[in-house]
Amino acid sequence: MNAPWKAGTSNGRDPFAAFICDEGALDVLRPVVIEMGWQPEKCAKGGLRNAIQSLSISASPNILMVDLSESGDPLNDINALAEVCEPGTVVIAIGQVNDVRLYRDLLTSGIHDYLLKPLSASQVRDALVQAQAVFSAPKANDGSVAKRHISTAVIGTRGGVGASTLATSLGWQFATQDNLPTALLDLDLHFGTDALALDLEPGRGLTDAIDNPSRIDGLFIERAMIRAHENLSILSAEAPINSPLMTDGAAFMQLEEEFRHAFEMTVIDFPRNMLVNFPHLISDVNVVLLVTEMTLASARDAIRILSWLKTNAPHAMPLVVANRVQPGTGEISRADFEASIESKINFMIPFDHKAAVNAAKLGQTFVEANRSSKATAVMRDIATAVIGVSDEASDEVLASAGNKSLLGKFDIKSLLAKKDKGAASREREAAE
Repeated sequence: MNAPWKAGTSNGRDPFAAFICDEGALDVLRPVVIEMGWQPEKCAKGGLRNAIQSLSISASPNILMVDLSESGDPLNDINALAEVCEPGTVVIAIGQVNDVRLYRDLLTSGIHDYLLKPLSASQVRDALVQAQAVFSAPKANDGSVAKRHISTAVIGTRGGVGASTLATSLGWQFATQDNLPTALLDLDLHFGTDALALDLEPGRGLTDAIDNPSRIDGLFIERAMIRAHENLSILSAEAPINSPLMTDGAAFMQLEEEFRHAFEMTVIDFPRNMLVNFPHLISDVNVVLLVTEMTLASARDAIRILSWLKTNAPHAMPLVVANRVQPGTGEISRADFEASIESKINFMIPFDHKAAVNAAKLGQTFVEANRSSKATAVMRDIATAVIGVSDEASDEVLASAGNKSLLGKFDIKSLLAKKDKGAASREREAAE
């Protein structure tokens, strides 16, 4: 309903309409409407169902006020209203239920504001002025202005390396600290944890998109995405384990396209198996953050993924992020790891178990829950690096791998020998 509205265009719609259940609320509303320069006749008697019936045969106003007092299921009725509302309509709901959870759910569903009865003139005036500001304020999404957009895929070399922790933290950083409208897309349909990290229910938005790719547009994005912050919206799923992923990936491509129009930043929590099943999803990604640990298995898979990116996504800038780094305890030293993958480790996030536990207990992203952590400082640096990337294809791609084979680049025996030698040396020192 509150889809992006292009400033400077004449949409030919009424500026305001209201559907109110009781005369008392109408008596408060009409003088304010006259004060705003609108027609008091646009304040009609009737609630949400009357609004749905009326708007199904007529154009939606710019600002719509609806009364939920007679609605037995406000959220479902609001969804029905969204089906008949045109994009750009700002909806203000009023009702009698003083429930914070309902308020949040209504805002998530696309409502601009929720006013509690009994209404006061000042309360109504402030809400209408704020709604009107949506249209009068300069909009970066004006079609005449090319909006900058950066898409970032966060890929873990192995399960459990912390890719989702980094993805949610980056999304939160972009939205709250950098004030950039951000979309967070969790492509792990069955076991994704991004919504959980934000203390949110995943909703059905992503599964609905997969089932009906043709429905994906700006209005669908607005309704389907769960809002975690004013500037951060998430699209995820918690599909039943007995429901396999049945899609050709068209829905994901359409979602990414809509994100480019609606947001300035997109963060994709990208399970590595998606590279195998849907390689085309990486075609419009600007930055790939490859999250790894300093282990033999992660080094092997980092080599394979970096090689895949070089062949299939040469336009994307790869940044290697070593996570949960504990000096002196890794299976492989940094020098040996970098030599094996033939790429530098761009960022090293120190291991901080207490901070991770704290974030989980608070139901917050890592960076939000642990603002002074050293790990958070590195994540902020990563966010800064990503923001600095332009939409143009990066000239900084992986160095040529030459004719070396995978086993030639990744000498497991040599690394294990170094590891065993180091362990033996530590044992001798302990004995002495």
